[in-house]
Amino acid sequence: MLTERMTLTEFIISEQRRSSGATGALTALLNCIRLACKRISWLVGEWAPGKGDAGEATQSMLDAVARETFRRTLSWSGSVAGMVCEEMEEPRCIIPAHPVGPYLVVFEPLVGFRDLDVNVDTGSIFSILRAPEFVAQPTTADFLRPGTRQVAAGYALYGPATLIVFTAGRGVNGFTLRRGFGEFFLTHPDLTIAPSTRELAVNTANARLWEPPVQRYVDECLEGAAGPRGVDFGLRWVASLVAGVHRVLLRGGVFIVPAELRRGPPEGQLRLLFEANPMAMLVAQAGGAASTGRGPLLEVVPSTLHERSPMLLGAREEVERLERYHREYDEGLDAEFFSPLFNERSLFPPRR
Repeated sequence: MLTERMTLTEFIISEQRRSSGATGALTALLNCIRLACKRISWLVGEWAPGKGDAGEATQSMLDAVARETFRRTLSWSGSVAGMVCEEMEEPRCIIPAHPVGPYLVVFEPLVGFRDLDVNVDTGSIFSILRAPEFVAQPTTADFLRPGTRQVAAGYALYGPATLIVFTAGRGVNGFTLRRGFGEFFLTHPDLTIAPSTRELAVNTANARLWEPPVQRYVDECLEGAAGPRGVDFGLRWVASLVAGVHRVLLRGGVFIVPAELRRGPPEGQLRLLFEANPMAMLVAQAGGAASTGRGPLLEVVPSTLHERSPMLLGAREEVERLERYHREYDEGLDAEFFSPLFNERSLFPPRR
């Protein structure tokens, strides 16, 4: 029965009891994140799509309200020393009059809010870092840490149902909001990603901008059983980062947001701290892999708050293949794959 399932609050408390030396600060913070996501879910559900400039204005307003909802709700936890989101140029301290805590929070309050007018699923992303000891006013440098230093990470998905999926370093679990109860119940315990897959999620509209190793990989997948992979791949793409990664966690697959060649060296498209690192931690905790193409994503040390990165994550065997293709390209060992014969068969002509 529904009432016999563990709630998110109960789950967090049980995890605290399993951790020797736990103070309850992380428990309080995760519970406040749960509350913030529930409030934003209501805001998204109440929002009415508009048209033209007026619609864009209300979407931006909703994003601003979601941002302030996170900031105010998390300040009440007493567990936060500072926080930063994608609209902030510098970290902010908590709201005065609330206690300062031992954690830093990086969050994106409403991912993809500009697509709300066409009713695409949106979500929130969060990442928790430990604050330096005795720091009451954290600086930018305190947030510039690799993804391996995350204490916890997760997202909320606002779709037909509202879910929170998160990890605190001991696996990945998903919780669904039952609106009649007003509670999140455990519905997706111990999520794991199979090491192999036949599903690919990538935005082929930008294929002309990809580096050759990514073009090679996607071409081979799309050639199906007649191509070098010998199997048919399904192509899945939705313009929502949270929904795309959620599909990988539930059904397996590989999700690719590659570097793009626009006006100079290849540039990543996702913000490392706000988007890539939290998703990479979740996928790694579920048994998958996350890479930039040239190394583990979680080991990248950011140099700025808004640094961008490519993100290749999901089924471990496919991510390893992508890394191998990047390595062969960098070492000049892949010339045979970009011969005139291959180019004639390719859907996406490679760029050098």
